[in-house]
Amino acid sequence: MTERPRLLPLLGPAGHGGRDAMTCIYRCGNACAHPVPNESDNPYFGDVVQAEVTRRGVVRAGAVGALVLGFGGAAAGALAGSPAMAAPGNGSSPALPEVDSFTPARRPGNAALTFKPIPPNKLDTLVVPNGYDHSVVIRWGDPVLSGAPELDVQRQTAARQSQQFGYNNDFVGVLPLDRKGERALLVVNHEYTNENLMFPNFTTFDAMSVEQVRVAMAAHGLSVVELERVGESGEWKPVRKGKLKYNRRITAHTTKFDFTGPAAGSAWLKTAADPKGRTAIGTLNNCAGGITPWGTVLSGEENFNQYFVGGDGAPETLKPKLARYGITTTARYPADSRKWERADERFDLAKHPNEAHRFGWIVEVDPFDPEAKPRKHTALGRFKHEGANVIVAKDERVVAYMGDDERFDYLYKFVSDKKFKKGDSWTAREHNLTLLESGTLYVAKLDQTSADEIDGSGKLPTDGAFNGRGKWIKLVRGNTSYVPGMTAADVLTFTRQAGDAVGATKMDRPEDVEPSLLTGKVYVALTNNTNRGVGTNPKADEANPRTNNKHGHVLELVEDRGDNTSETFAWSVPIVCGDPTDASTYFAGYDKTKVSPISCPDNVAFDGSGNLWIATDGNALGSNDGLFATAIEGPERGHLKQFLTVPLGAETCGPFITTDNRSVFVAVQHPGELSGASLENPASNWPDGDFAKPGVVVTWRLDGDVVGS
Repeated sequence: MTERPRLLPLLGPAGHGGRDAMTCIYRCGNACAHPVPNESDNPYFGDVVQAEVTRRGVVRAGAVGALVLGFGGAAAGALAGSPAMAAPGNGSSPALPEVDSFTPARRPGNAALTFKPIPPNKLDTLVVPNGYDHSVVIRWGDPVLSGAPELDVQRQTAARQSQQFGYNNDFVGVLPLDRKGERALLVVNHEYTNENLMFPNFTTFDAMSVEQVRVAMAAHGLSVVELERVGESGEWKPVRKGKLKYNRRITAHTTKFDFTGPAAGSAWLKTAADPKGRTAIGTLNNCAGGITPWGTVLSGEENFNQYFVGGDGAPETLKPKLARYGITTTARYPADSRKWERADERFDLAKHPNEAHRFGWIVEVDPFDPEAKPRKHTALGRFKHEGANVIVAKDERVVAYMGDDERFDYLYKFVSDKKFKKGDSWTAREHNLTLLESGTLYVAKLDQTSADEIDGSGKLPTDGAFNGRGKWIKLVRGNTSYVPGMTAADVLTFTRQAGDAVGATKMDRPEDVEPSLLTGKVYVALTNNTNRGVGTNPKADEANPRTNNKHGHVLELVEDRGDNTSETFAWSVPIVCGDPTDASTYFAGYDKTKVSPISCPDNVAFDGSGNLWIATDGNALGSNDGLFATAIEGPERGHLKQFLTVPLGAETCGPFITTDNRSVFVAVQHPGELSGASLENPASNWPDGDFAKPGVVVTWRLDGDVVGS
């Protein structure tokens, strides 16, 4: 099962943080080489320093009523609930597991994570702890739809790619299909393509054929794949026999999406192809995501700006709005433009200036109904969404937390108007499918307790913690805007500008934002920001305490009264990443001689015991990216341990831990993405020994027990 480690040449030229320059080009259009899009002069923290709030004085969140998807099996027992039922009125519709099969996660324990941490390395393989094994679940080009062909890079077409697993998998979600925990649906985002590693003899975007452009479009989007458990282990594999009634490909060039919410039908979303402004084609640069309590998947559209040309020909009044989202408005072609307008002219903003406004949303996909049209929810705002994660609040309204993955951009949350309905009826589920269509959108403003003591070195202030108070500033509710000079449609379409106007707090690339379903506390991965405190950029502060922050940190929010709908909260920074021997690092006060080095936190997740798992992107310590875990309650809080590393040039995405704690899924994104590499001259041979292919991996314990602890 385990590949033989293979040493490869050193990394190519560094890009942003620890990323290779090739990743910077293909992943985000080399965003960090461009000026910071947020040029607002909004006040950074309040002028008034709040009363000191120590960790001991933070209000602790109570138990919450959120539900998570449960898995059964030999170790965890059978799921509650009765057999799945079919949708009414359509005998051919796939069966849907009852809501009763969504089981609450277990209460957190104080047991230490028992695996022996693996050391940093530069091996071209996936490394897991002793006593564990792993396998590749699915990789780029594997068949998804019934009858799909196998990958043949010499004969690849858009039609073939539309039936196969897409490229550069990011978010991973696994939803159960039966109460025994033997079948499940895997839902995966495909963030971006690297044509240099996909097409034989690739030279430039200009030299690509139109059909190759369409292949790249088809390799974006999402995949839904039915899985089956291997025996009674924690291993899973795709179902290959019989009718694959759930399997689905969602792409950038053919799939239609409905807009919902207050901005749907607004002038900003109307185009020549869609004069009503209610139907978009495709989804772009889907990064992280989340699973809702009603069994759907949320996907965040992130670096959509890089796909458009012609910004210089857009209306002058629109150019500042486009530029705030990183779209080039001073030249027809951005550097390293993908030239998608050759295959579809809607990507030319000189002809279709509103097309860019149709991306940057949270997408909701119902994996149990492959005929259901995915939706883009305008009520959750438009920015470079990393993802969205939902929790059910005490009053049964749902709350979604989100980050805008850009240097000096903001944290957001959405609180629904309607309440979550429990139960296993289709009436309840149809109601819950509307929860993200109307509500209140907020942006975060953080105040600090020790402003005068922050010097950018990462040194703790005299109160012993980076901490403070914060508030959620209301931007819009329904059709009512709370931002002067902006309508509700304006706020939701140009949410960054709305955050600028109300003085939101500029953060160090807020990526994944996820609430613990056990405590209600919220954790934010702040990946890095090498611009912090450099030149005229905002200086370090207590929530972003290091100048030239190349390793990132993790933020913890505790909503007042343990109520996720609260408009005020306490915050602290429990983890400041980097080499534990570096004085600027911090691990919740834990003994740093026992802590694994970590750099550039990207995605976070929780296991069934409430431990926090952290995936990294762009390790600036010179070793491969990986997956880490730590307790966030009790005496082991801050004892961070490295669980796995991914191959050379790759990023660790996902992760997803099944709630029976027997399987850990990660997406291995862009393996071998190193300068000078190509399909013919790969920098990584993972996973098959020929050329690099992104893929999803599952890890489990050999003795069949729970992972981690």
